[in-house]
Amino acid sequence: MKLPYSCDIFCNVIDNYGDIGVSWRLARQLANEFGLEVRLWVDDLSSFARLCPDADATLEIQRCRGVEVRLWGATFDDVQPAEVVIDAFGCALPEAYLAAMAEVAGQALWINLEYLSAEDWVEGCHKLPSPRPPLTRYFFFPGFTKKTGGLLLERDLLARRDAFLSDPLQQQGFWESAGMEMPSANTLKISLFAYENAALAGLFDAWENSARAVLCLVPEGRILPQVLHYFGDENGAGRSFSRGNLTVRVLPFVAQEDYDTLLWACDLNFVRGEDSCVRAQWAGKPFVWQIYPQHDAVHWQKLQAFLDRYGAPLSPAATQALQGLWRAWNDEGNAGLEWDALADVLDELNVLAMAWAHELAENTLALNLLDFIQEIGTMRALKIEG
Repeated sequence: MKLPYSCDIFCNVIDNYGDIGVSWRLARQLANEFGLEVRLWVDDLSSFARLCPDADATLEIQRCRGVEVRLWGATFDDVQPAEVVIDAFGCALPEAYLAAMAEVAGQALWINLEYLSAEDWVEGCHKLPSPRPPLTRYFFFPGFTKKTGGLLLERDLLARRDAFLSDPLQQQGFWESAGMEMPSANTLKISLFAYENAALAGLFDAWENSARAVLCLVPEGRILPQVLHYFGDENGAGRSFSRGNLTVRVLPFVAQEDYDTLLWACDLNFVRGEDSCVRAQWAGKPFVWQIYPQHDAVHWQKLQAFLDRYGAPLSPAATQALQGLWRAWNDEGNAGLEWDALADVLDELNVLAMAWAHELAENTLALNLLDFIQEIGTMRALKIEG
């Protein structure tokens, strides 16, 4: 079976840029690396434009980075369904589009791209069909094992990362673009991309009193008001703050394609949600994940499942330090009390992070998705012939 020529991806932007972030990365990769004709349907173009600065939030149809981007409005015009239809994170497809798919049942492949989880049950649900007569919807789960769909990874990402890490001129260029001199080798460089978190003040206190200089880069986002409050800048006029051994630099909102460089430039990355968590793993640097809180606290199971899988090779001391800070940060507790223990094992966490990225790179989502599409196509063809 030939690779599908057309693909529609539907994204309902709920909040926090994670859903549109994943959808936009997948759309670009399918279009630019595999030659698919991709339409990305987005119900919030303003959020999309924050991630893609050359997009125009007022245009209902536009082309960005090789992808046709369309507004998914309250009313939905008749369109020809693509050969592959992806609803990101279980968003409900428009009724008119579903009706059009039903008219050509057996021609369009419908895939639900699910949320990322390290839990064991994911392997058993990956690729399962869900009959919706006359259509069939298939579940496709990202994940961390060969029995899942893997993670989004562009072909050249790790090569670009390694080139950056080995080239002082590229690193200097990053710091100059941020309006700063390149920090000394002894300065601990941390990026902080987070939801609101009551644990922030305690963590900042620990960095302020740290024996080592700490430079914290904070892209504009939901945590920013708390950062400004900590330094008494309620009007948000300042962009750089210092207290004790802590220096905080506020960065403008970082476009999606520039975020990786920020992660590479830092020694430790605080990330939130799904998209930035995956990018932190490709960076090969230690990171702290703030998982999106869910109803009935089920997110704690997801968090622990990842910690168990990711931290399996660690020494007991490093395991305790990693889990201690992650849990305190997600529980909005006193993360500052857990800081020294994590700082003491950063070298071990560095080794783990790079080995983990290398292992994950053998199982990439876009390739697995295309293999699955061909697999279903072959099954359909055999059924017709039979």
